[in-house]
Amino acid sequence: MVGTVAKRKAVMHLREQFPKASIRRASRIAGLSSGSLYYRPKDRGDGPIEARMKEIAERFRRYGRPRVHVLLRNEGLVQNHKRTGRIYRKNNLQLNKRKRKKMANIVRFPRPRAASPNEVWSMDFVFDVLLSGRRIKVWPVVDDFTKRCVSIVVARGITGQDLVSHLERLPALPKRIRSDNGPEFQSRALLDWIGSKNGAIEHEFIAPGKPIQNAFIESFNSRLRDECLNENIFIDLGDARKKIQQWVEEYDSIRPHSSLGMKSPDQFEKELGMG
Repeated sequence: MVGTVAKRKAVMHLREQFPKASIRRASRIAGLSSGSLYYRPKDRGDGPIEARMKEIAERFRRYGRPRVHVLLRNEGLVQNHKRTGRIYRKNNLQLNKRKRKKMANIVRFPRPRAASPNEVWSMDFVFDVLLSGRRIKVWPVVDDFTKRCVSIVVARGITGQDLVSHLERLPALPKRIRSDNGPEFQSRALLDWIGSKNGAIEHEFIAPGKPIQNAFIESFNSRLRDECLNENIFIDLGDARKKIQQWVEEYDSIRPHSSLGMKSPDQFEKELGMG
C-alpha cells in the first residue's frame, strides 16, 4: 500500500509535469484526498522536552533512553515513555553500543545476597592513564544492597596497607567484604586487620578466574569505564581525582539504577528511611 507521503510526492510530480492540471485532479489521480494533501501536523509542544533531552544526552553521554526518560519524568516534563522514545529517535540520540569482551560459559554458584545496607561491600581495581602516559589505579568500593559507591580512591599505586588505612577512616564498615584474589586483597596487612576485628568482618574471595561471582563491582566498573574513564582525559592525578569523584557523586545522586527500580542510591536510601 502506498503511503500518504508517497502520494503527496506523486501529486507534486504530476503538477510539475502538467502545470495546467488542477491540484484536485492530480490528487484524484494519485488517490489522495484533498484533506490529506493539505493536512499539517499540529504542534505537540515537544520543544522544552526536546531541548532538555539534548542537554541530558550531552551531559550524560552514555545514558540510554530508559535513564533519560526517568530523569525527564523526575523533572515533570514527561510521563509516557512512548513520547520520550519518539523524541529520542527523532533526534538520533541512540547510543552506539561498544563491544564487550566475550566470556566463556561458566557454572554460576549461588552466593548469599545482601539484604541490608553495609552487609556486603564489593571491591576491585580499575586502571587508566594520565595525559603523560603514567598509569593510575582506581579502587572503588560498592555496597551490594544500595548500589552506592561507598568510597573511591585514585592513586598511582595502592598497597595492602593503603587499603587498611583507608578502611579505618570510613564512618562504617561492612559485615562481609567480597573481592578477587589480587595480591593487595591477600596482603598480610589486610588479612591481619580483618583478623583483628574478631569475626566482625568476613572476607569472601571469589573463585579464581570467575569475575561473574563479583557481579556488582564488575557492573560498577563497567559503568565507570564507559561513562567516565573513556569520556575524559586526565591531565594529572588531581584532575583525575576531581573528575572521577564528580562522576561518583552523580552516580549516587542522579543516575537511575535498573536494579533499584530506576532510582538513584540516594532516592532508594531515602525511601528506606536512611536519608
